[in-house]
Amino acid sequence: MKPPQPLVEPLHVYLNDHLTGAFGGAALADRIARTHPDSRRAAEMRRLARDVEEDRDALVRIMHRLGVPVRHYRTWLGLAAERLGRLKPNGTLVRRSPLSDLVELEAMRAGVEGKAALWRALRAIADTDRRLDPGDLDRLAQRAADQAGVLNGWHRTVSAAVFAPTAAEGR
Repeated sequence: MKPPQPLVEPLHVYLNDHLTGAFGGAALADRIARTHPDSRRAAEMRRLARDVEEDRDALVRIMHRLGVPVRHYRTWLGLAAERLGRLKPNGTLVRRSPLSDLVELEAMRAGVEGKAALWRALRAIADTDRRLDPGDLDRLAQRAADQAGVLNGWHRTVSAAVFAPTAAEGR
């Protein structure tokens, strides 16, 4: 007797999980870019936000090619999670805390690492599944690595600024 088949294929669940994160990550990247319009990193932040949106759209196209239905309620969950993330305690009530920049960069970095893992997981089956383009997946994985490098650089700069001892503490 055959074991019962799962109601939903693991690939469907996996890709929709990543799509949920992709919608939240794209919203966070966009907000980071918009809230730092005068910073010296503004252009790079806007480029990162565009790349994250393009990566999300690439995932949707891949899901369509694989015949994986997009669970639209999950996309709303990703957007809602990003908005709820804004409510985190950050040491201030009225204005934006410098700690917010650091926490947001860390959330973006975690998302980019997850996205890189997604592209690697799909790449592992691309040689046997003709619906997947190995070259596209390699390019997406490289872009994720580039994004991680940018975020690491920002993280070092922001960490140094947030945690630098004040003049009073240094005396």
